Amino acid sequence: MGKIISAREAAALVKDGMTLALSGFAGFGVPEELLVALRERYLETQSPRDLFLFHVANMGDGKTRGANHLGLEGLIRKIYCAHFGLEPAINKLVIKNKIAAYTVPQGVATHLLRAIGGGKPGVLTHVGLRTYADPRLEGCKANDAARAMEDVVELVNIGGREHLFYKAFPMDICFIKVSLGDTDGNLSMIHEAAHTDQYEMAMAVHNCGGIVVAQVEKIVERGSLHPQEVRIPGVLVDHIVQGRPENNFQCWLWPENRPECSGAARIPLDALTPEPLNPRKIIGRRGAMELKAGMLVNLGIGIPDSVAGVVNEEGLAEQITLSIESGVTGGVPLPGLGIGGAVNPVAIVKQPDMFDLYDGGGIDLACLGAAEIDAEGNVNVSKFAGRMVGPGGFVNISQNAKQVCFCGTFTAGKAEYSFKNGRLRILRDAEGIKFVEKVEQITFSGEYAREKQRHILYLTERAVFKLTPEGLMLAEIAPGVDLETHILAKMRFKPIISKNLKLMDARIFRDEPMGLRL
Repeated sequence: MGKIISAREAAALVKDGMTLALSGFAGFGVPEELLVALRERYLETQSPRDLFLFHVANMGDGKTRGANHLGLEGLIRKIYCAHFGLEPAINKLVIKNKIAAYTVPQGVATHLLRAIGGGKPGVLTHVGLRTYADPRLEGCKANDAARAMEDVVELVNIGGREHLFYKAFPMDICFIKVSLGDTDGNLSMIHEAAHTDQYEMAMAVHNCGGIVVAQVEKIVERGSLHPQEVRIPGVLVDHIVQGRPENNFQCWLWPENRPECSGAARIPLDALTPEPLNPRKIIGRRGAMELKAGMLVNLGIGIPDSVAGVVNEEGLAEQITLSIESGVTGGVPLPGLGIGGAVNPVAIVKQPDMFDLYDGGGIDLACLGAAEIDAEGNVNVSKFAGRMVGPGGFVNISQNAKQVCFCGTFTAGKAEYSFKNGRLRILRDAEGIKFVEKVEQITFSGEYAREKQRHILYLTERAVFKLTPEGLMLAEIAPGVDLETHILAKMRFKPIISKNLKLMDARIFRDEPMGLRL
């Protein structure tokens, strides 16, 4: 079998019980052609079975694409990843304990690839201490099926300090997606909007004696790729598969390659349409008020990414640097299913390199989501409402950023609001309670943050809280909101109320730009 093979031939290389690693970050770098072929093979032959599936970041569209192709009972016995919230087919099997699921911090997962490739026993880090990842709590085990199996993380003490040790394991085969491949197997990522960890994955599998398969958009002649363009040398690549156009995505948002996202071109940022006034934008505006010129900032998916739109609308994009854990730096991050990419990025580095920067405290401000918050300031984003999704990069980022703003609506569910004269009026409130007595799972430890003296805020459309040594303190409320009816009555605990309780800036609740200055 030569280097150039079909997708069906690639799928046939996956044998029962193998460890299969997949590249992908949401819709970026997903080997869709190979996943479709593997699904078709399993439906036809019921093989391969009992795979150990590894991927770093979330790789799905919330429906049927990406890792969802492998959400078939019997195909997978175990999954190890940072997040599978956009993989409902996988999630269903995890909830039913048909698959043993381990969810680890995303930076740990991507660094684990380097450890495996380098022949190291695993990843030693502080990341995950006092969270669900800590073996004193849940040890990364997401369901009962995993709790009945082996441990993947240990607590160790080095020099009088606690660390977590995440164990390495061998890999048999990987499917990765890139842009171009030459007939010698050299791979270019010239059209990719995120470079994530395809190189580290290929290195890990190659050095384990496994099989590296790359899906490419186009196969070119040997010698036609400039050495500076080759991101993975052919010596690491066993086979390449040319994907069909319908299965080669830059991301889920569009079928074509956008040059303004890969860095090949720039577009005027005023071409981006400002978001209408709504709770999401209100929270984004309050988050943007924490920015200072020269900051390196990370934005999470969902409401936190509204900060990027506010920054652009206020003309502040040149004064700060927005970054994404995928490795994209600068520009304006894409929203929703475009998470992982940006318009007009300044640099596209690899995901494990970005997490080195993050873990070392390189982020000045992070705006992240929050599904549940409790009186101790703990935050849960990884397990709630009957779903287990994993933390993604949340643990690495929230534990190490100099300042964190957790962003989300005050209640969960459908609500109706009106905004007039710089005031918020709640016409119909949502029923779901997000400020609970105790979070279901600790993805962010308030105790750890207090010990490290981090500056932590919790931003909603109607109130702002601050983490203090005594617990969660209410610091600001929206103009037009009643403290008892709209805030305290909607919490399962009574927060500390600041003696200097302030009104949120009225500009946040007006249609026109705020005129924000850093």
